[in-house]
Amino acid sequence: MGESISVEKAKEYIFGKVLFNDWSARDIQKWEYVPLGPFLAKSFASSMSPWVVTMEAMEPFKIKGPKQEPKVLPYLEQNGSNNYDINLEVSIQPKNGKETVVSTSNFKYMYWSMFQQLAHHTSNGCNIRVGDMMASGTISGKEPNSYGSMLELSWGGKRTVELLDGSLRKFIEDYDTVVMKGFCEKNGIRVGFGEVRTQLLPALNQ
Repeated sequence: MGESISVEKAKEYIFGKVLFNDWSARDIQKWEYVPLGPFLAKSFASSMSPWVVTMEAMEPFKIKGPKQEPKVLPYLEQNGSNNYDINLEVSIQPKNGKETVVSTSNFKYMYWSMFQQLAHHTSNGCNIRVGDMMASGTISGKEPNSYGSMLELSWGGKRTVELLDGSLRKFIEDYDTVVMKGFCEKNGIRVGFGEVRTQLLPALNQ
């Protein structure tokens, strides 16, 4: 506590990766983020895949991240390949219906590497402990079908996303199941993350 971790040293502190869904209630978030910031909109639920994929298992899938402009501050400078080629897929399954893939993205699009994120987290002396989990943030690609949240996919509720049964979505509805999947694949080697499958239930009556 009180000490920072460099970008290079950050690699020694990260054990592995999981799929993680930090659920956001965007209607509540829109109401509270000025001036409070998202609080109740993100404090009600999180979902995580069933096992951890170690950093050693993902070593063959390291790639360079996007060019960072303007130049980052010295404590965030990094060299070499620090991002990972992880294919990501998100589906929506209505109650008693079929899954519809609504987003296909990739972790390689992350502007800030996980090592930069950890270094920045500790740059003011904020402590970390064994077992701490840190989420990367929304992973969106450049194409509309690679956007990482319903807020982006529906362009703030201005567009609709059509499911296989013909129903339309701007946001997740009660009894919808959200399914997140991820895997790395290269030269015949495939490393899977399993899936995160979570059904959204109606709020309890107050």
